[in-house]
Amino acid sequence: MPKRKRGITGDAASRREAIRKRERRVVETEEERSRRLSTIAQHGQDRRAEETEEQRNSRLSGMAQRGQERRTEGTDEQRNSRLSAMLQHTRDVMKDMLLKDKITIRYKLFMQQELF
Repeated sequence: MPKRKRGITGDAASRREAIRKRERRVVETEEERSRRLSTIAQHGQDRRAEETEEQRNSRLSGMAQRGQERRTEGTDEQRNSRLSAMLQHTRDVMKDMLLKDKITIRYKLFMQQELF
């Protein structure tokens, strides 16, 4: 006859641990939260720094695939919202470029006038 398992096993233990972590995060200070997120980010950077080019390509390929699937599953409203945000970003970039060009042209004209 098999021995009866005692205590919490497998999934139940994982669930309880996840609940405890969530409860800790609820009461953490902004400084603790910042430190925790910084540590997580540092671990990710360390992991990426050690990966081979093949691993990097595989990771990026997976990210691209998930993004494609997410876009495919999205509603027309989500698609329109995404395209609208892209269009606004493009407009902002173009506006900045034109402003810089305009300032550069004015500066050059001013300098030419100063020389004569």
